[in-house]
Amino acid sequence: MRSIVVEQAGGPEVLVVREAARPVPQAGQVLVRVAAAGVNYADVMMRGGRTAAPFPLTPGVEGAGTVVEVGPGVSGVAAGDRVAWSPVAGAGGWGSYAEYACVAAAQVMPVPDDIGLHTAAAVILQGLTAHYLANEQYPVGPGTAVLVHAAAGGTGQTAVRWLKRLGATVIGTVSTDEKADLARAAGADHVIRYEEFAKAARELTDGQGVHYVVDGVGGSTFRADLDAVRARGHICVFGQAGGVPEPFSPMELIPKSITVAGGYMTNFLRTRDEVLAKADAVWAGVREGWLAPDPATTFPLDAAADAHARLESRASTGKLVLAISPEAG
Repeated sequence: MRSIVVEQAGGPEVLVVREAARPVPQAGQVLVRVAAAGVNYADVMMRGGRTAAPFPLTPGVEGAGTVVEVGPGVSGVAAGDRVAWSPVAGAGGWGSYAEYACVAAAQVMPVPDDIGLHTAAAVILQGLTAHYLANEQYPVGPGTAVLVHAAAGGTGQTAVRWLKRLGATVIGTVSTDEKADLARAAGADHVIRYEEFAKAARELTDGQGVHYVVDGVGGSTFRADLDAVRARGHICVFGQAGGVPEPFSPMELIPKSITVAGGYMTNFLRTRDEVLAKADAVWAGVREGWLAPDPATTFPLDAAADAHARLESRASTGKLVLAISPEAG
């Protein structure tokens, strides 16, 4: 089979296609013929040596495909099942950038017959992320003002859609006119630029600031988040696309009684029932149309380096996907 192999940490150029033997599922695993693999910042960090994953490795924490074999001890999943996967509590792993991948059975989620595997690979990780950001960090509802950074990115657009579904007023930050159009198309009520975004957010909320900030950028935005949020507001930092935020003192939170939380998706996917219920919520949103993603930007497997370069440049909009198998549909 063909797979992407990274021999050592480096830039996108270290993503190289290699021929390898088809893997054999171990206890608790299923072997999947991969239809498509989502491209995520977790893969970029892995490739760059910023995770505990040892080299050589095949990146890819998200994907969708068809089960072809199950390992010892697996129940509830069978050959022929259409599934998607992403990290869950106690089961992460990688290897989706390949024609076949062994995936922990605890990670796989059945994909309904009316949802294509390309769509499943494009939406599952970001859909599950948006689920906890919209439903489990702050009591979002009508009248809630939410600031979403990188609102034109894959996670940003998905979060905007979910927040709007709950009735929030959404302010999105973007860097270009093209991205502004995408954020508005996703449902953002107001779109602003990163420059002086805290001031703009306060002006759009009658000087009070937003109730809730969704921040996957981190380093270049966090300090101003403290100015953008109102008294008793909430900030969730769930990524570092803009670098690691600078240190701050808890004493800075006292004047406005601000809450700052970290967001990590697997902490909201701790049981099998929770995983399946939240996946069902994502599929329902896709089926009903309000969560359906824009067509993903697809790359063939041997262009994984191009996909990573595009993601890291922050020039991408929406989801990036490696189309691997013709059965992706």
